[in-house]
Amino acid sequence: MSNYIMAHKLYHEAMGSDARLIISVFIKNGKGVFEGLKSLVDVGGGTGIMAKAVSKAFPELKCSVFDLPHMVEGLEGGKNMNYIGGAMFKSVSSAHAILLKWILYDWSDENYIKVLKKCKEAIPNKENGEKVIVIDIVTDNEKRDDKSFEAQLFSNVLTVVHVSRKERNEQEWAKLFSDSGFSHYNISPILGLGPVIEA
Repeated sequence: MSNYIMAHKLYHEAMGSDARLIISVFIKNGKGVFEGLKSLVDVGGGTGIMAKAVSKAFPELKCSVFDLPHMVEGLEGGKNMNYIGGAMFKSVSSAHAILLKWILYDWSDENYIKVLKKCKEAIPNKENGEKVIVIDIVTDNEKRDDKSFEAQLFSNVLTVVHVSRKERNEQEWAKLFSDSGFSHYNISPILGLGPVIEA
């Protein structure tokens, strides 16, 4: 196994640990996020920890994990969940909702816009509640508490030190969505540190 593939697998194991921490809160407090949806694609979803939990909690919702082919090779889905190999900069599998959880915080705005545009293209109808769901940090989130703000500051420092990127404030998120062709967005403090943004 190459170092590249090993690094990706380690990264997804770390992301899986994070997913386990937020899944119960997300599903309990964010039921409205999934209302009316028929299908959801978790872009960069790795081994599918988040998608499995969502598909179990909402059995009428067809969930897919979209990740690099070597990441999903050999993984088995279930009744309402499957795996799709692909590259998000080329295309994203079609669904009523596209989920991006901690995927692009270390990418440039230009790359984030490219991916958001691919996600927008993957949504078949933009007028019936279909959307892109982003779980990421919003640094000036006014609905945060003191502990969330402290965690955001630490995360921002770590991001700058390790990957030379900074977390985005609401104005920067608004520009990303606008430049990607989205007409509006909503930020919900469902998860505290990493609020849910629906575009």
